[in-house]
Amino acid sequence: MDTHHAALHTASPSPSFQGRIFALGWGLLILLWFAPLGYRDLIHPDEGRYASIALEMLQSGDWLSPHLNGFLYFEKPILQYWMGALSFAVFGVNDFAARFWPALMGFVAVGAVGLTAQRLWGARAGHYAAMVMASSTWVLGNSHFLSLDMGLSGFLTLALCGFLLAQHDAASPRQQRNGMWLTWAAMAGAMLSKGLVGLVIPGATLVLYSLLSRQWGFWRRMHWLSGLAIFFGLTAPWFVAVSLKNPDFFQFFFIREHFQRFLTNEAQRPGSMWYFVPILLAGFLPWTSFLPQLAWLGRHRQAGQTFQPLRVLLVWAGFVFVFFSVSRSKLPSYILPMFPALALLLAYQLDRLSAAHLKKHLLFPLLVWGGVLACVPFAGGYASAETPVAVVMGMAYKVGIGAGLFLLCGGMAWRALGQNNKPHGVAWMAVGSVLVLTLSMMGHDSFRALKSSRTLVAQLTPHLTPDTEVFSVRSYDQTFPFYLRHPVTLVAYVDEFAFGQQQNPTRALPTLEAFVQRWQQLPHAAAMLTVADHQRFAQQGMAMQVVYQDVRRVVVVKPRTTLAPLTTQLN
Repeated sequence: MDTHHAALHTASPSPSFQGRIFALGWGLLILLWFAPLGYRDLIHPDEGRYASIALEMLQSGDWLSPHLNGFLYFEKPILQYWMGALSFAVFGVNDFAARFWPALMGFVAVGAVGLTAQRLWGARAGHYAAMVMASSTWVLGNSHFLSLDMGLSGFLTLALCGFLLAQHDAASPRQQRNGMWLTWAAMAGAMLSKGLVGLVIPGATLVLYSLLSRQWGFWRRMHWLSGLAIFFGLTAPWFVAVSLKNPDFFQFFFIREHFQRFLTNEAQRPGSMWYFVPILLAGFLPWTSFLPQLAWLGRHRQAGQTFQPLRVLLVWAGFVFVFFSVSRSKLPSYILPMFPALALLLAYQLDRLSAAHLKKHLLFPLLVWGGVLACVPFAGGYASAETPVAVVMGMAYKVGIGAGLFLLCGGMAWRALGQNNKPHGVAWMAVGSVLVLTLSMMGHDSFRALKSSRTLVAQLTPHLTPDTEVFSVRSYDQTFPFYLRHPVTLVAYVDEFAFGQQQNPTRALPTLEAFVQRWQQLPHAAAMLTVADHQRFAQQGMAMQVVYQDVRRVVVVKPRTTLAPLTTQLN
């Protein structure tokens, strides 16, 4: 035992006290992880889209073919919609339930990396891995945002961890079998969460690792027969059933949504080769300054070991980054699956660094959040006609409070590291990061009037009857049908509904003229319009009464003699 570890050992508190602190820390993490899920309104587009699909599944009872706003929607597989619908059934239809599945999968990923690091490198490394994973900006942020990427990343984390536990040199035959069964089942979950990428990332990692390390023995320990039986037993039933019911599913889902999206500008989300660099740097805060060391760490072979887990982790993280960087379709959350590998690499490194070395790395996040705090008074300069000062400053103040708390926690970490107490130093850094991110996300709710339909639906609901048809004209807010609790009629709007409208063309109105004609025929109607279209219809003398208006949208109803005048202006 070296001098540093000996000093740390003699200064350690009793095991019972450590156990209480450990339990308290996990309890606080669970509270901070799940309690804020319902604080913010769902926002457009992703959160509204996936909440609406899950709600429609629960309401319709069709658990085979997902629908968005009444149209068949096959861009992604089924698993998250199932979990979202079950969450609504258990917790009720609310924002907490909508976000519960990604939050749960993020928390599962935190636990998985912690347990894996503990099995591979010891209890202290396990604590470090869990703290790094839970406090990384991109992991925590995506765990509290409703999209498909945290579900995918959670299953890929389980696949990665299962493989590492199955293949390390000390694994028994039973551990090899159980670890590989977990890997196969997790890849099935990833496939059902977002498609073929759930196979591509693990498969490519193993091929590249074999080529770089010239190791082939682990291929014989994959438990191919039982593993493939698990994988296809979990994935095939839905893919076969949905294809039989919907003959166009295969071409749309596999050809268009996978190959065309990756190889062409079909999704209209291009980006440069450096697109993910700033996302990685910001997303790994407060641990960003360790990234060069982690790249170097995974390059070297560990003496005395046949299987090289550090190299597997580096190959995994590197492949995810390069794969999505060369893709012609990019979104910021796509590189999320690389963060579990980074957390495991850093856990190994932290267990071997001195407290003094870690103290130097603490300077970077302190400077970042200190700079953010200094900029808060000037945030109003980013306001615009579409984003008022009150909205910008509403978020800036909470970010500033969070940054101040991080600096306070950073001071506690600095003190602990100065006393050679590395575990407490890492813990304080993690606590500060969780606090600043939680407050920042809560602050984002100031944008709800611009990115959510909850407020406008509250204004509209008193004017609706069971037979009122609601239109969305030449635009579509994904949260609108969710907060209405039923679909709307699209007018002159296609976008991601192209496939669904081909299957059911009568559910939408193709032109403004058709909308005007339908509006005049209906006894009761409501519509969401763009500001420009509302002005156009008003000039044409169309009978409308405004019940809600903001800088982007106008919501109108067809006047009735019993309708009380109500106009809400939000600037």
